[in-house]
Amino acid sequence: MATPLRSEVIRLYKNLLYLGREYPKGEDYFKDRLKTAFLKNKDVTDPEKIKELIARGEYVIKELEALYYLRKYRAMKQRYYSEGNTE
Repeated sequence: MATPLRSEVIRLYKNLLYLGREYPKGEDYFKDRLKTAFLKNKDVTDPEKIKELIARGEYVIKELEALYYLRKYRAMKQRYYSEGNTE
């Protein structure tokens, strides 16, 4: 693997690992799935394929962030709006 892509993959892994701490099914579940996904693709050497996989990882990061924002929004909505006063 080329050096710049290697550092990018490691950065992606660390970011996903950090985001997985709040995963709804638990941190251990997320870590296991993340490790499996990265190990499955560890032998990929084609730079274009690696970039494609990095792009997929970036998409997953965006989806996780959206999931967390939605969860926080729902919690705030439940906290501040009563059942009869939903807008």
